[in-house]
Amino acid sequence: MIQPQTLLNVADNSGAQELMCIRIIGTGNHLYAHIGDVIVAVIKEAVPNMPLERSEIIRAVIVRTCKELKSNVTTDNTI
Repeated sequence: MIQPQTLLNVADNSGAQELMCIRIIGTGNHLYAHIGDVIVAVIKEAVPNMPLERSEIIRAVIVRTCKELKSNVTTDNTI
């Protein structure tokens, strides 16, 4: 569960190392983002000599969290 002001580690090779969530996009008035949600974030820490710099505002997708993903799988065993 990601909420605004949460510090996040980056899982790609874009040059950013740490982000801070600013806003959750496309969820209406929800407070938390889950796997697959798009967020607006600001870069807090970046690798030197890369195209992305500190304090840039970017969009990011949540791909991994510590909290497990709930699935609503129902099995129908009636014959």
